[in-house]
Amino acid sequence: MSATVPQTETKNPTKSKCEAVKRIVTGASLLMYMSFAIYGGPPLIIFNAVFLQIKCSNEVIRTAYSAKRIPNIRHFEKLNWYFVIFANYFFCGETISHHFEAYMNKYSLLRILVAYHRFFALFWYAAGIFWFLILLRKKAIRDQFTLIVWMHFLLLGISLQAFMTVENMFQGLIWVLLPLCLVILNDVSAYFFGKLFGKTPLISLSPKKTLEGFIYGGISTVVLGAVISYLFCQVQYFICPIKYIEVDGVVKMSTDCTPSQLFTPKEYIFMGLTWNLYPFVLHSIPLSCFASLIAPFGGFCASGFKRACKVKNFGELLPGHGGFMDRLDCQFLMSTFVNVYIGTFVKSYDVDMIYKKILQLSDKEQLEFYNLLEKHLTSAAISGK
Repeated sequence: MSATVPQTETKNPTKSKCEAVKRIVTGASLLMYMSFAIYGGPPLIIFNAVFLQIKCSNEVIRTAYSAKRIPNIRHFEKLNWYFVIFANYFFCGETISHHFEAYMNKYSLLRILVAYHRFFALFWYAAGIFWFLILLRKKAIRDQFTLIVWMHFLLLGISLQAFMTVENMFQGLIWVLLPLCLVILNDVSAYFFGKLFGKTPLISLSPKKTLEGFIYGGISTVVLGAVISYLFCQVQYFICPIKYIEVDGVVKMSTDCTPSQLFTPKEYIFMGLTWNLYPFVLHSIPLSCFASLIAPFGGFCASGFKRACKVKNFGELLPGHGGFMDRLDCQFLMSTFVNVYIGTFVKSYDVDMIYKKILQLSDKEQLEFYNLLEKHLTSAAISGK
């Protein structure tokens, strides 16, 4: 997809109104599809994560090619897609296999790909490097090494983020849905307040961004984020970790669970008043702060890249919005933060998964584990812990 070069033109009220209508219609359509994807569950979400990372990678590469920021070397686009496929297998293979174990047990090929996942991943990566070395030509060797660095940059910047989104999803759909909503809320509220009160430019890379919009948008995101998170906490489909179980030979998705402490109402005393809140609502505050203060810099970084390539948007597939990368630049940073936040402050051990790991031990190892656990529990009971 070719990128368009921005042209200086006088403001046309009619054209501006049409652009606003396009943005609203496209935005509403995207929100409707997002709701459909969430309702469709993990398979549809994973499909969209893979599709979007492929599309975003393509938009970035095409933009750089069209601006001649990277050399156009024969066969290197094929090599790029090879590494994208490899990255998805490497990043997501083990995570997906843990949660889709019911499917893995039904197909021998899937069991082999899972059992030797890391070996296959290393082998295919080595094969990609070998392919790269075969393509090296003396006159273009510098450009070719530039391209291989580009490939790895995109894998870390885009493919890794898609993996983190998938990993967040299996902790409960709320960990995907809320961050997505927070970034959208911040984007819309910053634009709205910037139009109303904006006077001070925020950053030269994005002249339309204002300090007033940044501040008021951030405050709105924290407040509305707490309200939305409170509503989401009441939907079991959002809060339960997703599992796939086999019932009568049929694999089904299960979102039945006993809500964890995060999603169990608790009394808090603040300013002399008693508040009955879900603890997750408090976790929404740092997520909202990140969506307001740090995530926008993903957009600023993308703006700098577009300016360097002298283009307005990464594409024109989304009327009024540009390309997919134009909409997801902030989301990538957000998904990384959420993944780190869960792993640092929230994540608990999956008892069912630990049990399955124990079953993979030999009889002797299981007996040794049992003795160690019995010794620990006896010791804990005696000490009164």
